[in-house]
Parts: sequence; C-alpha cells; structure tokens
Amino acid sequence: MLTWHVAAKTDAGCQRQRNEDNYYVSPDNRLFVVADGMGGAAGGAKASKIAVDTIENEWKANPGPQDDPEGMCKWLINAVGKANKAIFEERESNVALKGMGTTIVAAIQADNNVLQIAHVGDSRAYLMREGKSVLLTNDHSVVHEMVRAGRLTEAQARTNPYKNLITRCLGHEEKVEIDQIPVELEPKDWIVLCSDGLPTVLLDDQICDVVTKKDEPDSVCDELVKQTIDGGAPDNVTVVAIHYLESDNGTK
Repeated sequence: MLTWHVAAKTDAGCQRQRNEDNYYVSPDNRLFVVADGMGGAAGGAKASKIAVDTIENEWKANPGPQDDPEGMCKWLINAVGKANKAIFEERESNVALKGMGTTIVAAIQADNNVLQIAHVGDSRAYLMREGKSVLLTNDHSVVHEMVRAGRLTEAQARTNPYKNLITRCLGHEEKVEIDQIPVELEPKDWIVLCSDGLPTVLLDDQICDVVTKKDEPDSVCDELVKQTIDGGAPDNVTVVAIHYLESDNGTK
C-alpha cells in the first residue's frame, strides 16, 4: 500500500485580471479536480466553478467505492458527465453565457494504488517517475491533434497562433466524450494535475526538474507557479501535486 501527500495552488498569472481556474481536493485527499474555464471572464469562471462544485457535491453525497477501481472509474465518469450537463443547461438558459465552457482533469484514488483519471480539454495530468516525465492525457486541441497526426512538431505547437483552440470541453454539448486513464502507482511517484497555463510557459522537462528536486507537494506547487509567473504567465495557472510513498501500515 501507498501513502500520499497533496498540495494545490492557483494564480491569475501576469496578464489576466481574473482567475477562471477552479480546483478541488477532497478532505480525505482522494479526489482531485482542476478546471480551466473559457468564454469570457464571467462565463469562464462560472463554468469551471459549476464543474468543480458539481463533482464536489457528488463526492459529499456519495463518494466512490474506494476498494473498487472500476467502480471508482464509473463514479468519476458519471460525476464529470453531470458537470457537463450542469454547465450545458446553465449555458442554454442564459444568452450572456453562450460561449462558456471548461476543460477538466479529475482524478480519484483507489485503495489498491490505482489512480483513475478523467479528462476533457487541454488541462493535463503528468506522472513523474525516476526523474522522467510522462504526459498521461492527450490535449483535445487543434494544434495537438496536428502534432499527433505528424503535421506539427511540439516546438511548433507552442508558438502556433491556434494553440488555444480546443476541440472538446465541458458545457458545449449535452453529452461529451470523456477520456479515462488508469495509472498504477509506485513509491516515490508524483502526479501533477494542471491547467494549460503551466505547460504554456514551462516545458515538460522543466516541470519534471522542479518536481524531482523537491520533497514536499507544497514546495512543488509554489515553485511551479513561481517559475510560470517569472516566465510571463499569460494565462491563469493551477497546479495540484501528489507525492506517493510506501506505507508501513497500509494507511494514508
């Protein structure tokens, strides 16, 4: 069994007056959510808050079956689906919010060292293991679909004028396709969930370098946000960092 420690931090960045990101970490440190809103300052912030609040309320009402990874996956997909529906209905009922939506990356920790991830949009989940970074999610964006098709390099994607155009998000359709990624964790692993404000400024290797030089999630979040701001932070930035260690008694 593993034990784990969690921290989170968000910042509006250098060029945005309002923070449209929202995040949630459950009191028992088993559920983690990062949402990055879009559709104008009011709409974006509202969409990401609806997403986070919906999933939080689902957890408080009926937390997932912690000893059943498949059951937890179904719970998470269902909760994200409800968040999508809530945003869609709010959007349809208010003409001023027609453009609103949000990306989301959410994860739920099972008892058997498996982390279930649900993902829509271009917020990301990383696994850091033995000094190497693995991007667990695929960005649902125009430029990253071009990267996957071999039409752009990663370097070209970073400066492409269409890099902020996403192809999938919560709230734009009544139903949404949700990516699901299971991760089997090992001692000393790190998981980093983030809005796209982080990788917009820092390369994956730079993110990994910060993580591997730190011992505590708090210091990881502080340093990642600091380096993003030092790099100009054109967007809001949100980070959730989770550090896994071996547990002697099987408790968190």
